[in-house]
Amino acid sequence: MRSFDTVGPVDSRFHYCIPPLERIDLDYVLNLIREKKYFTLHGPRQTGKTSALKALENHLNSGAAGEYRCLCVNIKAAEAHRGNLSQAMARILNELAGRSRRMLGDNSLEDIVSEVLASGRPATALWKSLTRWARADARPRVLLIDEIDALAGDTLLSVLRQLRSGYDERPDRFPHSVVLCGVREVRDYRMRLDSTGETVTGGSAFNISAASLRLGDFDRAEVETLLGQHTAETGQDFEPAAVDGILTQTAGQPWLVNALCYEACFKSPQGCDHSRAITEDDIFAAQEALIGEREVRPRRLEDKLREERVQRVIEPMLSGAPGHDISAQDCEYVRDLGLLAQGDEIRIANPIYAEVIPRELTFIVQKCLHQRTAWYVNSEGGLEGAKLVAAFQQFFREDSEPWLERFAYKEAGPLLLLQAFLQRVLSGRGRIEREYGLGYQRVDVLLLWPRPQGMQRIVIECKILRDGLDDTLAKGLPQTAGYMDRCGAGAGHLVIFDRSEKPWKEKIFRRSEEFDGTPVEVWGM
Repeated sequence: MRSFDTVGPVDSRFHYCIPPLERIDLDYVLNLIREKKYFTLHGPRQTGKTSALKALENHLNSGAAGEYRCLCVNIKAAEAHRGNLSQAMARILNELAGRSRRMLGDNSLEDIVSEVLASGRPATALWKSLTRWARADARPRVLLIDEIDALAGDTLLSVLRQLRSGYDERPDRFPHSVVLCGVREVRDYRMRLDSTGETVTGGSAFNISAASLRLGDFDRAEVETLLGQHTAETGQDFEPAAVDGILTQTAGQPWLVNALCYEACFKSPQGCDHSRAITEDDIFAAQEALIGEREVRPRRLEDKLREERVQRVIEPMLSGAPGHDISAQDCEYVRDLGLLAQGDEIRIANPIYAEVIPRELTFIVQKCLHQRTAWYVNSEGGLEGAKLVAAFQQFFREDSEPWLERFAYKEAGPLLLLQAFLQRVLSGRGRIEREYGLGYQRVDVLLLWPRPQGMQRIVIECKILRDGLDDTLAKGLPQTAGYMDRCGAGAGHLVIFDRSEKPWKEKIFRRSEEFDGTPVEVWGM
């Protein structure tokens, strides 16, 4: 039985999959290769880039005319030798030689590499090896280099420059075409050299790139095809609401689609019963399980969130700040990491990542907060939203200062602390949905609480006081009421954080307001 792939390149013998070559413009790629172009393929991690490269390698090598000799090599192993050009280059060349022997049955590269490395000149070792390799076969050589961005500093710069130095000798004395594959577009690389401290951009080191291709997310048809393969092989259907839930929560991110479905269909006790259809509730339960296990995390998310470029983009969204100082370069970098959606609007890539990011930033806080769900549940099984916000208000007054000092994201600290508090209370029973993006000037939080008489919805709108209380209320009340209407919420709360040095007695308040007949509780803190 096949299953959903969550751990590496797809293999149609074992995984449901969209044929990788259908996810790229194959005609365009083949035309670039025919024209001897060097180009790049990039996209966020876990979107299928390696699968696409391997499929392209097979396609080129299995052509009826045997026109090309194509080699795909992953050079991530050289990452372990950062700062040592000689060791890193030896690792790269040995990976090339080993891959050539295994995939092409070609042992010539092993002898070439051995001789070149013996010369002790790593700065020209790749260029010399590829030159001799290209001359050893009359057929044009095509080289696909995966995870190029695993390299850094002197090593990355050396690889790019050696590829560039042989470019004008192709195809007789250098690879006919080269494809570099990584998370980011090569021109956006910023390499700080270990030897001089100089910073060099990828665009200057590899100015021969003819095109930049980006591997995107699944569209609805592709998701439905993937689910249809599971249904055809197991008989297990997906209810329409479940399909919509998968598309909405993942926005088509390939790994998330597969991970949600694997959790729902093969790990959940209910889902393992393939005689029953997968429901929307199954998808949300799978999502919570994945997030709770901290499996749904873009690679090295914790480290990435600490980077200044990432923080400059993410923090204004989390705090509701205007974000006037964000640069286009910062946005492109964060978008290439997969954290931002494609398009002109600056927002988190999908609802799952929108949930994961604040949870990651508040992980330790959640673990340390002493709160119990039962304190806020009434005798009818409903969640007492006003009691919950009042408890946070008191907690914020008494204990927020030491917690806020721990946050790297200072401006967003109060809103993150509130979300950590809510998460701690609802964890395991209810669900939180969050909406935030650049220019929102607020953060929308929706509490979803299951109860016998149906799902309870409570809206908590969060704002930081910037323009005076009257102006904040004038903007916040219609925003809260509008979000309540859109979500079908029965209660709404507008929480306003005052970051000034006023005494607490002037900042703490609670009042009942109304907008167009919709009651809203307003909390100051």
